[in-house]
Amino acid sequence: MVEKLNQNDNFLKGIIKDNPVFVMLLGMCPTLGVTSSAFNGLGMGIATLFVLLMSNIVVSLIKSQIPNKVRIPAFIIIIASFVTIVEMVLEAFIPFLYEQLGIFIPLIVVNCLILGRAEAFASKNNLISSFVDALGMGIGFTIALTLLGAVREILGSGSLFDLKFVSENANTFILFILPPGAFIALAYLSVLFNKVTKTNS
Repeated sequence: MVEKLNQNDNFLKGIIKDNPVFVMLLGMCPTLGVTSSAFNGLGMGIATLFVLLMSNIVVSLIKSQIPNKVRIPAFIIIIASFVTIVEMVLEAFIPFLYEQLGIFIPLIVVNCLILGRAEAFASKNNLISSFVDALGMGIGFTIALTLLGAVREILGSGSLFDLKFVSENANTFILFILPPGAFIALAYLSVLFNKVTKTNS
């Protein structure tokens, strides 16, 4: 019963208390680089979630077989293997998303969120706990990227998931789909997220 409660805490922690983007400020490269639209944010979030889940599972299963001296290189190889799978699947089945995400797909390998969870959690815990931790962190990351992309797309393009809800002649804040807009939107969302979560805690 206690273990189940701890797993629930680990799951919710990744979404709310220790949200990778809004609280811990991890994975800023893809967060700022690909979130010009909600669809891009969702796509990158799901890709990262898959890699995080699979790498945590594998690390938790083989942690006792990895010599301490080569622990980090071994984790990177495991992560890179799943990133390669994601890249090949996107290129084969969702080529337009693959083109949008571009260089940020292979950069998942060096996302400090994934390597950090492998090192700090999966290498020290059992399979179920590692799975729950990765799921919570991955969902938290996906929600944050999708929300950031949605805000930038709404303000910058007057659309959401490429569905226009303002006329072509309507004025939009073009700044928000440019790189500076990513920093501005992230700052305001982080402040709002932390204020809401602290008020409700």
